[in-house]
Amino acid sequence: MATVTNMPTEPATPQGSDLALLGLMQLVSPALPIGGFAWSQGLESAFELGWVNNEAELAQWIEGVLEDGLSRCELPLLVRLQSAWADSDAEALAQWNDWLHATRETAELSDEDTRLGAALVTLLRNLELLPKPHLIPEDPGYITMFAWVAHKRCVPVRQTLLGFAWAWLENQLAVACKALPLGHTAAQRIIEELRPQLAIAVDTALERNDHELGPILPGLALGSALHETQYSRLFRS
Repeated sequence: MATVTNMPTEPATPQGSDLALLGLMQLVSPALPIGGFAWSQGLESAFELGWVNNEAELAQWIEGVLEDGLSRCELPLLVRLQSAWADSDAEALAQWNDWLHATRETAELSDEDTRLGAALVTLLRNLELLPKPHLIPEDPGYITMFAWVAHKRCVPVRQTLLGFAWAWLENQLAVACKALPLGHTAAQRIIEELRPQLAIAVDTALERNDHELGPILPGLALGSALHETQYSRLFRS
């Protein structure tokens, strides 16, 4: 199957566009109370094991995860999920939500997606922003609910992907600032270096067909698995 083409369109009015942008900023803000700061996605283990020791190695690690992970999994999945929400397609939503759970290679990575998804559901319930109950998949993951909010806020699909990738990058650098440690100026240098790669990853994700999806991150999976028994740690994954 080719990539989906039925995507929500950008609001027609300038005010609508502004509200969509503000909605995206709300969704990717570290102030969003879903606990994203508690997870490192295997990065803390990479520090502990000596795989990542400095600014240059961290930039290489993040770029590798972006290229072989996000551009092949989370980002193209957001395209499909946002389209499914736009179509009120409960079957497609359940299918892609299940697919995402199946790609998580460790208990911690699976737990992260499920817990963040549940936290986002709770927040949306309190804000009276949940979709119709019959559309919500069983154990909705974070990616699934992120796509719902982007659709609800009329965020263009490309901007959804850029926002998600940006939030992921910021979280990875926040982890490094706490655990490597990495100075904030060094973190900004990495952002400057990787900003173009975020846009490239989004371009790649938008072009992927269904049979091309799936992360290729054996190192991250191994690190995440080892993190489950790491003696001393700051993060939950």
